[in-house]
Amino acid sequence: MLHTSIIKILLNLSRRMKTILVMFVDYLVLVFSFWASLSVRLNSFYNPSLEANYLIIFGPVIAVPIFYLFGLYQSLIRYSNYRSLLTITLASSIYTIVWFVIVLVSGVVDKPYDFLIINWLMTIFLTGVTRYIAKWSLSEKSKSVKNILIYGAGNGGIQLESALKYSPDIFVVGFIDDDIKMHGRYIENKKVFSPDRIPKLIKSKDISDILIAIPSLSRSRKYNLLQSLKGFPVIIKALPGFSEIATGKLSISDLKTVRIEDLLHREVVKPDEKLLIKDISNKNVLVTGAGGSIGSEICRQIIRLKPKLLILLEISEVSLYLIERELREKNSGVTILAMIGDITRRNRLDFILNNYEVDTIYHTAAYKHVPLVEKNTIPGIRCNIFGTLTLIQAAMNSNIESFVFISTDKAVRPTNIMGATKRFAEMILQSIATNQLDSKKKIRISMVRFGNVLGSSGSVVPLFKSQIENGGPITVTHPGVIRYFMTLEEASQLVIQAGAMGSDGEIFLLDMGEPIYILDLAKDMVRLSGMTVKDDKNLDGDIEITYTGLRKGEKLVEELLIDKSSSPTRHKKITKANDKHASWEDLEQHIFDLEEAIIENDFQRIGEIFVKTVSGYQRA
Repeated sequence: MLHTSIIKILLNLSRRMKTILVMFVDYLVLVFSFWASLSVRLNSFYNPSLEANYLIIFGPVIAVPIFYLFGLYQSLIRYSNYRSLLTITLASSIYTIVWFVIVLVSGVVDKPYDFLIINWLMTIFLTGVTRYIAKWSLSEKSKSVKNILIYGAGNGGIQLESALKYSPDIFVVGFIDDDIKMHGRYIENKKVFSPDRIPKLIKSKDISDILIAIPSLSRSRKYNLLQSLKGFPVIIKALPGFSEIATGKLSISDLKTVRIEDLLHREVVKPDEKLLIKDISNKNVLVTGAGGSIGSEICRQIIRLKPKLLILLEISEVSLYLIERELREKNSGVTILAMIGDITRRNRLDFILNNYEVDTIYHTAAYKHVPLVEKNTIPGIRCNIFGTLTLIQAAMNSNIESFVFISTDKAVRPTNIMGATKRFAEMILQSIATNQLDSKKKIRISMVRFGNVLGSSGSVVPLFKSQIENGGPITVTHPGVIRYFMTLEEASQLVIQAGAMGSDGEIFLLDMGEPIYILDLAKDMVRLSGMTVKDDKNLDGDIEITYTGLRKGEKLVEELLIDKSSSPTRHKKITKANDKHASWEDLEQHIFDLEEAIIENDFQRIGEIFVKTVSGYQRA
């Protein structure tokens, strides 16, 4: 503890006091170096005369100004490196030459040629050693130090090791690299190991983190690497790709915890810019549900595409405030109008669409949480069905060019009210689109159907993250539940591109990639947090997974197609469904009946209407 207190006192000294202290230490070292050099030359302890004592005591004063001129007192000892040693060597060489001349002239040492070499080496050695001892003492690691491995022994890994070198809480054990030629070599005194050694290193060196430092890693390669690492009980972090690094230097702050989306084995297709800008660039755009997960991300994408006006329509004041503030902070130059409104209020919609001459609508407003809508059937129907109907009717009474509706895979043979409302809304839009084919003025109506979005409100990822942070358990409804996932950014870009291809009420399907077991997702999140799953095979694990049973209306596997057939489009990740629908004449009566049923709170009749109209609907 005394040692720690001394270090704190030294570190808290003023810069001037630190410099004076280092000069004094150097002086003592140089005095000892001169005496020791003479002793080595005689091969016995040198007993100086009075005249020699004067030279030994006052002579090293020459060295201090020389060291000062070479900048030895401007660098921080804690961060001394090989460059400091080079400076010490050069400064000591100059000092030794000057000192040798003085000794030669004084005649204190007879034929001091061998003394020249001995004193030069002794000065470099002792001056360097004192600095490295000070560096080691002042840079002492904390007791809670984390032992880490850096995956990647290239430029990114070397720069990262250099940035971590002086961190008091982190110790780099070594590098991991796939290149066989690198195995066994040393970089910055850190050994390069084969990936096969990771399990032994974790156990023997108590590794807590593996940092991936390969900025050039492709998405596919990154996926494979993470798959190989996720089974280890360590936290995995990674540097972003080169395209995400603004500067040429890598730092600790560039490290990001590996996201669960990095484990999605999906091919990323570059967006078609022509499709992206078609309905947005220099147009007036309205987004309903602008404060929701999908709505807010669509707004972020729209801002980038430079519309003339972006209208944010949201019923939640808090959500509207947050997304408006975020978008305004981007300083995009786009005019943003934040409006509180309910999509079931026709007068409000007519005012917005006509007063602001809206060209394009992205309709994302909906109640989407399956268990909540199951318990709140009437509000779910009013928003998801009658809100959509009111909005499309208002759109037809204005100069709207494009109407894009956000649907869901739960609309396919639904077993819950939420899915049934979404499919019913799809049918309304399909029938209206068909009904307007012969009219002179026609709105391009399209629907986009996709599955789960990572990180969206109500999704499992934020829930699992919260449960892990609270120490568990993680709650999974059923070990056999399978879902499709995609990222918010990709989903929003595909929605915009799909909408640009729509014309006559098409339903577009987004390629959701490979399905994922929710149980596997939960286990991956535990492992990526540096913990282990507690189960029968590992009773000492950190986080337990419990099963709560399928909720009312929940399926084991979601689908995207009703009629099991689809057609390709010009975009690789977007296909078109060939689902049948009712005519407007047939559907109109069902809409009237449904309105009566919700006014009377007749849940039995509501269920009967959905059974008649929504293909494959099964009451939960």
